[in-house]
Amino acid sequence: MKSRNDSLMRSRVVIVSDDREFARALMARWQAERHVPEITLTPSDVWTSASAIGYPLVIVGPLRPGKILAILRAVDLSAAAVYVVGDEACVAAVKTEYPELPVLLQRAGWVDTVVLLANEGLGRAEASARAARAERIVMLGRYMIEMRHSINDALTSLIGNADILLADQGRVSPRNLDQVKTIHAMALRLNEIMQRFSSLAVEMQKAEKESQAESEVLSPTLLRES
Repeated sequence: MKSRNDSLMRSRVVIVSDDREFARALMARWQAERHVPEITLTPSDVWTSASAIGYPLVIVGPLRPGKILAILRAVDLSAAAVYVVGDEACVAAVKTEYPELPVLLQRAGWVDTVVLLANEGLGRAEASARAARAERIVMLGRYMIEMRHSINDALTSLIGNADILLADQGRVSPRNLDQVKTIHAMALRLNEIMQRFSSLAVEMQKAEKESQAESEVLSPTLLRES
């Protein structure tokens, strides 16, 4: 089982700042953590809307005047967690246009706070990515379950026709007989695979029901704790 720290080690963070000391202090603090994510530094003058692609977390530090809102407009806020660190003027500007965005004042203890929030953000991003992957697998499984009967019908027809030809080999030329035998053998193999998949489909449905039941039990508890 992969630990949360292992996930953080593979995570990616981009720091956008025109203040070298800001980035240096943040990276030095991160080095004190057990695992450090892959960190990319970029100044505001080379930032583009594509710069955040593939990064689940963006940290925006002190920038040149007038740059902060332009940077944020270029970030897909639905795809990445974003934390902004700056002075009071920066906080006011960001909160006016992005009231829900986390903004921190760069004052005593800011480095520890940013790293703490960033690690939590990376953890949530990793959890979301796992959930998305699981959902895709479930959707594929459901599709296969829906198509199972059609595939089985086609295989039954294929095996049946191959059986007829093999039962009366005199009607099949020696040149084609080996091909018919191959078709028959491969159809039987596919049928065996589909039978195994049928058992797996039952287990998937059972696991999905158990997961749903567990979520229904846990949800009221989580709401009370929240």
